[in-house]
Amino acid sequence: MQGTKRSNIKPGLTVRIVLKKDQRSGTLTEGVVQNILTKSANHPHGIKVRLESGEVGRVKEIIEEN
Repeated sequence: MQGTKRSNIKPGLTVRIVLKKDQRSGTLTEGVVQNILTKSANHPHGIKVRLESGEVGRVKEIIEEN
């Protein structure tokens, strides 16, 4: 599933995000969604979320539901 649609993402999902500092390298960080920060229904670069670890980034991959 793609991380560009807000309706695909819910708190508790395990996802891979790209952090702002990693945008050039494309390094992904895995974690569990704490809350969704993007208000629009879609975003071409991925929906911005905060992970339970406190890291903020855009969803690139949805791994699984918890």
